[in-house]
Amino acid sequence: MLDEIDARLLSSLQKDAHLTSHELGERLHLSASQAGRRRQRLEESGIIQGYTARLDPVKLGLNVQGFVQVHLGTHGPDHSASFARLLATRQEIVSAWTMTGDADYLLRVYCDDLPSLNRLIHAVLLPHPAVSKVHSQIVMDQLKRDGPLPT
Repeated sequence: MLDEIDARLLSSLQKDAHLTSHELGERLHLSASQAGRRRQRLEESGIIQGYTARLDPVKLGLNVQGFVQVHLGTHGPDHSASFARLLATRQEIVSAWTMTGDADYLLRVYCDDLPSLNRLIHAVLLPHPAVSKVHSQIVMDQLKRDGPLPT
């Protein structure tokens, strides 16, 4: 169970994962060793799953962000597993969800340009035997960045 100090620690780390135990301790009004033990406990319990760097996609040449809805024509464990393996092989697919509603999957993609997105859809996704159709939406502007989780 998380207490109020754990929630503040998680909030602080989501804003700056580079904080040292000393800096966390100052923010939480704890000693550096107490803050470090709390962080370690949250890591070991799996609440903190890891630390990553947030990159600027445009500076990396990824000028097109999109969402792709995938509709399967054939459902079943083998087709789902095969499609999941396909998703895992593609770097431009940065996240994927199974969905309720009309589409079976929602993919978030980053591509260099529109021809790259077109190739992903027509040469990778649509040829999969379980896929019946896709519907893509191109992001014009992102009004809010992926933010920290509420703690």
